[in-house]
Amino acid sequence: MAIYYLTCKDNGEVDEISNALLEKKLVACAKKFPVESRFWWQGNIDNANEVVVMYESMEENFEKINTEVKKLSSYETYILFSIPVSKTTKEVESWLKEELK
Repeated sequence: MAIYYLTCKDNGEVDEISNALLEKKLVACAKKFPVESRFWWQGNIDNANEVVVMYESMEENFEKINTEVKKLSSYETYILFSIPVSKTTKEVESWLKEELK
C-alpha cells in the first residue's frame, strides 16, 4: 500500500484528476484539502493557494498514476510522491485489493 501526495491549482483540477484515477482503478480513495504554499520557483520565493490531494493505492501504480497526472495537471512541475505504508489493518488491505482489481 502507498499514500500518494499531489498538489493541484484548484478543486476542479483535483476532481478531474481524481475521477480519472478512480475510473481507471489506479486509486481507491481521494482526500483533498486546501493549503497555502510558499516555495522557491525560478529563483524567487513565491506563494499560492493550492489543493492537496492524497490517494490510497498500491506502490506499483506509481508510473500509471504519474502518466495520468501528467496528462491532466496544469502545472509545469507538479509535486507527486508516494509514501509507502509499512502497516495497516487486514480490512484495509482486503478493501484495497478488492477495489483495485
